[in-house]
Amino acid sequence: MLDVAAINAGYGASQVLFGVSLSVVEGEVVTLLGRNGMGKSTTVRAILGLLPITAGSIAYQGQALQRLPSHRIARLGIGLVPEGRQIFANLTVRENLLATAANSRGVKDPFNLEAVFALFPRLAERLRHYGNQLSGGEQQMLAIGRALMINPSLLVLDEATEGLAPLIRREIWQALTTLKERGLSILVIDKNVDALLAIADRHYLMEKGQVVWSGTSDELRRKPELKSRYLGLEH
Repeated sequence: MLDVAAINAGYGASQVLFGVSLSVVEGEVVTLLGRNGMGKSTTVRAILGLLPITAGSIAYQGQALQRLPSHRIARLGIGLVPEGRQIFANLTVRENLLATAANSRGVKDPFNLEAVFALFPRLAERLRHYGNQLSGGEQQMLAIGRALMINPSLLVLDEATEGLAPLIRREIWQALTTLKERGLSILVIDKNVDALLAIADRHYLMEKGQVVWSGTSDELRRKPELKSRYLGLEH
């Protein structure tokens, strides 16, 4: 579905990515892991057309993305939940969701308001609240719901549960599990490795702008030293 092959990218004269390669197969949950500043968000920005690449290639369902603007990439079926949520503070929950509503790919069972509210009942309770009146957890639920309203075939989450309370984190992980069961492909960045091991199929570890390890959840469980070496976590 998604094929990122040996891409380089950076900001101005500062190169951040050095030959990054990764893939997401249809129906998979794949993670991108690493300490802060290792290039994870830059990789996401490159995939979504928000940052040009200087080498390599990016393809989605066989179509090259590297020369497409970000709005064209979104229409192909990639939904982004950005770091920091970036919801519209001066719009209500309902307006935030409807602002991105589309079904350009003609999905037979599309996400709509009712489907998002089934996933996150809390949003239905906040329907007329403005974005800046929501808690951090509610804003993240809204950001995920907004991305789902474009009816993507690939959902990309940059820092899925950063700064959220444990209870809200569990709600987010349960929602992602439900989306996986629905057949949605997911690429997720997060620091909660144990939760990701429970739902993800494969993982990529990044260090200094490069992919230094990749493997399945079972393989990562069997290599606890990777957590301390690349993620700063105890064994």
